[in-house]
Amino acid sequence: MSVAEKSIAGAEARGHGFLASSIGRKVIMAITGVILFGFVTVHMLGNTQAYMGSEAFNEYAKFLKTMIHGDGIWVFRTVLLVAVGFHVWSATSLTLDNLAARPEGYRAQQNVASTWASRTMRWTGVILAIFIVYHLLHLTTGTVHPNFDHTNPYANFVNGFKVPATSAFYIVAQLCLGLHMWHGVWSCTQTLGLAHPRYDHLRRGFAYGLTILVVGVNITFPIAVLTGFIH
Repeated sequence: MSVAEKSIAGAEARGHGFLASSIGRKVIMAITGVILFGFVTVHMLGNTQAYMGSEAFNEYAKFLKTMIHGDGIWVFRTVLLVAVGFHVWSATSLTLDNLAARPEGYRAQQNVASTWASRTMRWTGVILAIFIVYHLLHLTTGTVHPNFDHTNPYANFVNGFKVPATSAFYIVAQLCLGLHMWHGVWSCTQTLGLAHPRYDHLRRGFAYGLTILVVGVNITFPIAVLTGFIH
């Protein structure tokens, strides 16, 4: 069976519904991307409470755990889990379709119309998935934290970033997030029908601005702890 026949057979096996089409899966990836971009932005803003001291940060953490009588955080986590699941599924299925449709013997790849960010989306996505798991085990459950205290989130934040290897991994993950966010914001606005030659410079500016804001602020956290600014 040829590669083209395999691609067609794969599409037929999935069916002909909205989720089976490449457009449908791109829309799913765009919508879930918006949810995830919103989360990392809000998460970044919340973590800036660390610059206001232990009392402000711990009060913020307490608010998250008690909002809507303690149910809010679980609703939030459920939405995020579903969004991540659909985002990974749509990205993986589209990637497999693209690989299946690539002609055999293809060697000279043309990257003129693509960017480095777009060409590394798969790898940055994998690194971010690993980071998310580690981040949850580190600062949420405390499983891999060297000195976790469930009653003092601020101390967990500071003591966690005092480990140079942890801070280095966090910074690398944020740089990957930057590449992923920039291309993701640019692509999802196009998928959702917001692309127009007259306004593309605004889309580009929004993608750059949001990425630099989120990644730039996030990287300051480990640096601030390592330099003793946050202690």
